[in-house]
Amino acid sequence: ILGRHLPTALGERSSCLAPCRCVGVTCDLDLNSAAQSDQAWLSSSDLVAKPDQLIKRRGKLGLVKVKASLAEADEWIRERMGKPVTIGETTGNLNSFIIEPFVAHTQEEEFYVCVHSTRSVDTILFHHEGGVDIGDVDAKARKLDVAVGSTPSGDALKDLVTDAPQSLQSTLVDFIAALYKVYVDLYFTYLEINPLVIHDGLVYILDLAAKLDATAEYLCKASWGAVTFPPPFGRDAFPEEAYIADMDAKSGASLKLTVLNPHGRIWTMVAGGGASVIYSDTICDLGFSSQLANYGEYSGAPSESQTFEYAKTILSLMTKEKNEEGKLLIIGGGIANFTNVAATFKGIVRALEHYQQALVDHGIQIFVRRGGPNYQEGLRVMNECGGKLGVPMYVFGPETHMTSIVSMALGKTEIPAAMPPAEESALDYGGDTSDRNSPLLSVGSTSGSSTSLPCASDSPTSSDPASATLAAASSPSPPLFSTKTRAIIWGLQIRAVQGMLDFDFSCSRSQPSVAAMVYPFTGNHKQKFYWGAKEILIPVYGTVAEATQRHTDVDVMISFASLRSAYESTMETLNFPQIRTIAIIAEGIPENLTRRMIMVAKEKKVTIIGPATVGGIKPGCFKVGNTGGMLDNILNSKLYRPGSVAYVSRSGGMSNELNNIIARNTDGVFEGVAIGGDRYPGTTFLDHVLRFHGQADVQLIVMLGEVGGVEEYEVIEAMTDGRITKPLVTWCIGTCGSMFSSEVQFGHAGSSANSARETAVEKNKALKAAGAHVPSSFEDLGVCIKNVFDELKAADKIPVRPSVKPQRVPMDYSWAQELGLIRKPASFMSSISDERGQELSYGGMPISSVVKEDLGIGGVLSLLWFQRRLPTYALKYIEMCLMITADHGPAVSGAHNTIVTARAGKDLISSVTSGLLTIGDRFGGALDQSAKLFSEAYDSNQLPMEFVNSMRRQHKLIPGIGHRVKSLNNPDMRVVILRDYALEHFPSTPLLSYALEVEKITTAKKPNLILNVDGVIATSFVDLLRTCGAFSRDECNEYISIGVLNGFFVLGRTMGFIGHFLDQKRLKQGLYRHPWDDISYVNPLDLADGAP
Repeated sequence: ILGRHLPTALGERSSCLAPCRCVGVTCDLDLNSAAQSDQAWLSSSDLVAKPDQLIKRRGKLGLVKVKASLAEADEWIRERMGKPVTIGETTGNLNSFIIEPFVAHTQEEEFYVCVHSTRSVDTILFHHEGGVDIGDVDAKARKLDVAVGSTPSGDALKDLVTDAPQSLQSTLVDFIAALYKVYVDLYFTYLEINPLVIHDGLVYILDLAAKLDATAEYLCKASWGAVTFPPPFGRDAFPEEAYIADMDAKSGASLKLTVLNPHGRIWTMVAGGGASVIYSDTICDLGFSSQLANYGEYSGAPSESQTFEYAKTILSLMTKEKNEEGKLLIIGGGIANFTNVAATFKGIVRALEHYQQALVDHGIQIFVRRGGPNYQEGLRVMNECGGKLGVPMYVFGPETHMTSIVSMALGKTEIPAAMPPAEESALDYGGDTSDRNSPLLSVGSTSGSSTSLPCASDSPTSSDPASATLAAASSPSPPLFSTKTRAIIWGLQIRAVQGMLDFDFSCSRSQPSVAAMVYPFTGNHKQKFYWGAKEILIPVYGTVAEATQRHTDVDVMISFASLRSAYESTMETLNFPQIRTIAIIAEGIPENLTRRMIMVAKEKKVTIIGPATVGGIKPGCFKVGNTGGMLDNILNSKLYRPGSVAYVSRSGGMSNELNNIIARNTDGVFEGVAIGGDRYPGTTFLDHVLRFHGQADVQLIVMLGEVGGVEEYEVIEAMTDGRITKPLVTWCIGTCGSMFSSEVQFGHAGSSANSARETAVEKNKALKAAGAHVPSSFEDLGVCIKNVFDELKAADKIPVRPSVKPQRVPMDYSWAQELGLIRKPASFMSSISDERGQELSYGGMPISSVVKEDLGIGGVLSLLWFQRRLPTYALKYIEMCLMITADHGPAVSGAHNTIVTARAGKDLISSVTSGLLTIGDRFGGALDQSAKLFSEAYDSNQLPMEFVNSMRRQHKLIPGIGHRVKSLNNPDMRVVILRDYALEHFPSTPLLSYALEVEKITTAKKPNLILNVDGVIATSFVDLLRTCGAFSRDECNEYISIGVLNGFFVLGRTMGFIGHFLDQKRLKQGLYRHPWDDISYVNPLDLADGAP
């Protein structure tokens, strides 16, 4: 990449760059062939060979071969190819090498250059001594901080390289300036060159380590070229990982899978980025890190089919080999915000049933815990599945702590003899919501009393003088949300908006919190929503400018824009001063773009929540989008009124789990914010902790930190210097990271430690040392919160709040139906296809199977028309009928009508319809009648001669007999083809044979009274229905009577009519007018009495 782009960045100075030459070597590359093709330098230069597998300090490890010939380099590589190497605690196979030209140089010509990014600056490091013995470069190197969006000045770069030889400084300044430009333009996040060599006036990059921002691929794919992101050393890439990564790239959901130990006995299938880390933490904390087989997560409302494929992939890995002790499958997750738990569990159940025998053979036990929308149905489905699988399965809901199933599975705690009953959700959306889990609200409250729901005060006031002094000292910023907060929603997120309105109504807000929506892809219009039981209209605008102009009271923007458009839409929103808070839901915005957004927002004093967030919630006041989940969870977690505990989390999914934990152990949530899982959230932990600290109504603060980044240390600094004095309960997830032998990228983009200081273990130690309340594990977080809260309560620092009830919110009809609470008779019935599942099905057969098994059009018709799969010969016959009836020239009435209509300038549908309307008894519609009459004659044992005579006596023509042009001597090849195929392939053809006997009689009178296309299709198809074994006699008669045979003619001839329409348009034929000399004009007077 640098070889392609540095010359352009250097411009006129590009001549100082040495040619970029390198060859990647894998087990299937023949170096001698490469040397004889376009890499001739391989045989003419001294070479350097080394592994290319994300291994640091290769020189010190003896993994570099220098000044070697091609043969020596080849031999050195072959000796090591595929062989295991242990580096530290990590063992892995060497399977990828790189060969470069050897550059002879002196130590004085070596330099060190590094560029890395932080939240607000890019830091350039330079040292005038490079190479393997550079030592502590952070302590030695000169540093230059470059603010986001700016470029380093020439003078600043000169100061950076001032220790280098004077004669080389100009070259170094030019090179570093160009290198930084490429670094920014191509979305690098880290780039280290050691050593950088300048020899004989040319710049050589001898060794390099770099990281690209994978989320920027959509912007940089052409510039990067064919870039792959390999796994870290010590962990082989599995095809299953690539399959899930491909699913993830094609889905709006998040699907991740990393195989840590394919021989491990503990496998996880966890919903949520934060939850997935916590489950891995718990397994490792209990001493089973060596047995943890995988890390992964599914989140963002994946479909049933996606979770089926995800679960099937994990089960395929899990059942490849047996373990003497059996295996454990942990299907876990927090309380979902918007994912339909039942839908995802149905996909998992399908996978479990698919692997049912393998699960039994491998002695697998399954432990399940989940909550969220429709979780009761999900747990029911999972329980039913457990009863059928024949393997032990234990199923729990949100009444059980999220990670309790881990200790149960690992034998650290007992499994309850009976599964605890799932808590009744407030499915009436406003029933009895007494605070049974809240130790505070029952104190001093009047039984049965009810008041309108309060929101926490919008300013830091308190009757406690000490609290007031503390609040003033913390210099609080204005609250983000109040009962008057109104928002604009970017995107047509109907479900999220309705959820916000239901929350507003339950909290007794005076007006909806959603003022308008913005959607640039449609014109201005209105969308219908419910405010309680009343229908209201919310306007949708094409631009943010119009929405803000029409709704001047709005100060919050909630952006559901995609990751590709979130940056542009946010930067546009930042131009409107009335917007003070922006929540960005999208995950995976390139880091450089996020940093620019943060910089502009900071300048304009706008609070950004996200990216990669579900948002935040202020009970009794306002909620962002899907935060807090469905209304039943809002009620169960008491989020309709404020408590005394505020929390901040990175994970959106874990924010709902925190709602649950806090509601069960305290008087509830005052405010909660999920700052987002990307590496650079718009606001930090400290921003919100200080904001909470300045609110007198907040008595306890909870912070759920995470591995990666250094934002938690800002909180530690604030605790140390006295800016934070209120109790802080905190835990940093990702403690398992230090227990893995190779680097693992967890579910959130920011969940990766770049140094020991960024590990969760070190953060937890530092927080505890600073005075925070840090539990021993996440499982003890609720206990820790309760203990601190009880201490505050005992010290009379928790105010008594009146007991309140939320307003009753009617349940949506569709959701009530989803939950199985109601039923209604269907308006009509359909039995041929079903599009409701994750895959369209024809006659019960998935469309993928229809295509995979190559059923063709005949197979599709057999499923849609006859609701069963017919024999192969029958499918071929159906297709032959369609081919034969497709067209019969432009002169027939249907084609003629189509042509005339097309030439009148009408559209395809109008033209084809005009042709179809001519089909009837005289044109193409004789199949049904022919089948009926021939069948009745044959079934009543009439001889062919008797049948002909009967029709003659009735003065009726025999449908299916006769042709205007064809005769015995000039047979219709269409009839011959169908007749011969039926006689050869059908089990028997009694009716067709009967019709051929009738033909012998009729052609004895006239040679053109032959069995025509209508007759041969009608009689042979009756034979097919009766003899293929798929239909009863009654079913055969029913299909004939309801018009299935005419359907073949209609479908086949439609293809021809479309052809005629296209032909006329292609030939650019004008309006048709029938010639007058082809019309007999008759004078009405000539038709008077007596006229001939």
